[in-house]
Amino acid sequence: MEKFTIAKDTEKMSSINRTIRFKPEVFDEIQQLHQATGVSFNKICAQCIEYALKHLDDDSISEEEDGYHG
Repeated sequence: MEKFTIAKDTEKMSSINRTIRFKPEVFDEIQQLHQATGVSFNKICAQCIEYALKHLDDDSISEEEDGYHG
């Protein structure tokens, strides 16, 4: 599997506002990445989610259990 890398582009992305919650240790790690790279906290989160969705094992999804219909 390809390694996750943080893209440092300055491209503005369209977005939808949504509130999410993080475990404190995850928040701290993303904040450290933000400080080390200069990439916004939000863009790092978006890139992490996009990477995870791209590499999602479809066999782990059960429509009956979680209601996923993607």
